[in-house]
Amino acid sequence: MDYQNKLVLAPMVRVGTLSFRMLAAEYGADITYGEEIIDHKLVKCERRSNVAAGTTEFVEKGTDNVVFSTCDEERNRVVFQMGTSNAVRALKAAEIVCNDVAAVDINMGCPKAFSIQGGMGAALLSKPELIHDVWLCGFSCILYMPCFHNTVELARRIEKLGVPALAVHGRKIADRPRDPAKWDEIADVVAALSIPVIANGDVLEYDDFSRIKTATGAASVMVARGAMWNASIFSPKGKSHWEDVKKAYLRKSILWNNDVKSTKYTIKEMIAHHSCLELPEGKSINKADTLEDLAQLYQLEDYYWTVKNNRPLAHDLHCIL
Repeated sequence: MDYQNKLVLAPMVRVGTLSFRMLAAEYGADITYGEEIIDHKLVKCERRSNVAAGTTEFVEKGTDNVVFSTCDEERNRVVFQMGTSNAVRALKAAEIVCNDVAAVDINMGCPKAFSIQGGMGAALLSKPELIHDVWLCGFSCILYMPCFHNTVELARRIEKLGVPALAVHGRKIADRPRDPAKWDEIADVVAALSIPVIANGDVLEYDDFSRIKTATGAASVMVARGAMWNASIFSPKGKSHWEDVKKAYLRKSILWNNDVKSTKYTIKEMIAHHSCLELPEGKSINKADTLEDLAQLYQLEDYYWTVKNNRPLAHDLHCIL
């Protein structure tokens, strides 16, 4: 994968599903990361082709639980992000999915308790020997800045292992979204490395892509919250109204048969940023049990039944995207 001069959708749990990735790409995202999948879960999966939906699915054996879904249209830009604390298991998991994605990335930044307690995410920052073993497999990674002052040194060590790119989130592990991202410290990492660095943090408008790139010297820019609130942030034409983006996302969710819980979560995140979940709309979303319920809420019943009754083959999908 080419990591130069790219606009990148960051990995976001429950948000970064096929539907949202395709939406972001439609607005202009060059690279789209999937939500983090734990290696334990992926090694229990088998690959299936869903001809009716035009997707490739990785399904937990013995169940209908789809752990990860992708399609040919995004093969050259989608990055599978993995949570791991074991190099052997990470490689085994990567081998299952690698032929259907453009790249595999290791989460070395998640500060959430469930990741750290499992030895994953930001917990890897304090385990240089494990970092060495994992990245000898040739993955890229996303790095949160360690609490101590060795971010540059750690980045240099990672580069020496042959990592093709490094995304740097400009916050310490203990920082929260309200804390300003440290673009100057990302610049220090960029200056120390020869591999592409993807800058991440406080990108909320399209103009911020150029601002952070200029400030840090990074090869590319990654955005999370700004895209979750309005995926049209990737459009050089300017943002579409979030209400229109919300409906576009729901249409993608119907088309790709997205999990209703993930769909509701993402829509509620959009609403919470722009409006209020306590309004009737938010309460109606909470009551929705199916995609059909959501389609009715947003007057998309005709679209829902068109897709439901005339599920296209893969080569026909572009006709109704």
